[in-house]
This record gives sequence, structure tokens and C-alpha cells, in this order.
Amino acid sequence: MKVVVVSAGLSVPSSTRLLADRLAAAVNRATPVDIEVVELRDLAVEIAHNFTNGFAGKALAAAQDAVTRADGLIVVTPVFSASYSGLFKSFFDVLDKDALTGKPVLIGATGGTGRHSLVLEHALRPLFAYLHAVVVPTGVYAASEDWGAEGLAERTDRAAAELVALMTGPPIVAPPAQPAFEFRPPAPAAPTTRGR
Repeated sequence: MKVVVVSAGLSVPSSTRLLADRLAAAVNRATPVDIEVVELRDLAVEIAHNFTNGFAGKALAAAQDAVTRADGLIVVTPVFSASYSGLFKSFFDVLDKDALTGKPVLIGATGGTGRHSLVLEHALRPLFAYLHAVVVPTGVYAASEDWGAEGLAERTDRAAAELVALMTGPPIVAPPAQPAFEFRPPAPAAPTTRGR
């Protein structure tokens, strides 16, 4: 099985990459997997060019192919303005619209304070639901004070186990797309008879 890790950290070293590596290690402890890391920082120029010319450069095309072929994804972004980073969103914008359909995804984020932890539920989970991925129940957020504190390792292990369960369980089949609303004209009203 292959797991692709998408890390949107911008600095070196990066707490985002550190969380991504910890999540990947936890998955590998649960079941041996082939892990490939996609560093979005290295693809920023190719992602921008893809928006302007419609073509993926060699490195971006390889990353897109890796994500499409993966059995599962680990995606981690830093928090900017109470949401995922623009670079993170841009990468998923240039993927084929069906690339993540039915694919198990473990979401993670890093930030300077625990006040942004709801980014997992209010930004990341809806994004991947829209892309028809299957997001594991446990997302992992790591604030500056979480490194070395109790709880982060347990959340990491629980999320990794959930990703492994989705990857090794029965295949996930997405239901066919249904229109959000189907217009049905009202039935004609039955004639009424009144005495005059």
C-alpha cells in the first residue's frame, strides 16, 4: 500500500512537516506502507504556472500522479487567517476533479495557538468532503504548546489507525453524483365544486 503525504509547510525546518512525518510514522507502525512525501513549497512556481497556462510542469505532474494513485493521503497545512494556506488549496485546485473520489484522507494542521484548532472541522473537512474523499474521523491539530505535551501522540496514533482501517477495509464506493435540487412542478389542483 502507498501513502502520499502532502505537506504545505513553508519554512525549513517546518512544524507542518514535523507533524506530517509523525503521522506517516504512526501509519507505518500500524501497517507497513510505502510513503512518498510531496513538499508543496518546492512546487509553488509550477502550481502558479499551471493556473496561468493550464499545463502542469514535470514535478507538479509527478506529484499529481502520486496523489491520484495513492491508497491513502496524509495532508497537513499551516493555519493562515484561520484557514488552510493558499498554497495548500492551490495544489488541490489543480488536481483532476475526480482524483480524490473515495480516497481515505487524514487531515492535519499546525498553528501558533490552540485557538485555531477548529480549522480542521471548518475548513479542511469540508474541502475534502467537496472533493469526495473519505476523511478519517480524527483530525490532528498541533499548536506550539502541543509539541512534547500529553495528547498529541495519542491523537496521532488514533488518526493513523483510522486511516489504516479505511485503506485495508472493503473498497469505498462513492455514490453517483445527485443534483442538489430537483425541480418538480406542483400537481394541478383538483377542481372544487361549490354550490352557488
